[in-house]
Amino acid sequence: MSISASTALAAPNLTTSAAKTLQAATAVFFGLVIVGFVGFSHIEIVHNAAHDTRHASAFPCH
Repeated sequence: MSISASTALAAPNLTTSAAKTLQAATAVFFGLVIVGFVGFSHIEIVHNAAHDTRHASAFPCH
């Protein structure tokens, strides 16, 4: 039994500008989550792993 073309699920069709906007928004969201987690984490291993990088980029951590 085969699935006809009319019953198959279609992939989302985003325009190029919409796809770029979605990708940029997703990157910003994940970047803020990562910076927020690492920057304000009280877990010593996480804090020490990124300590020098935070100070080099003037991100407060103390």
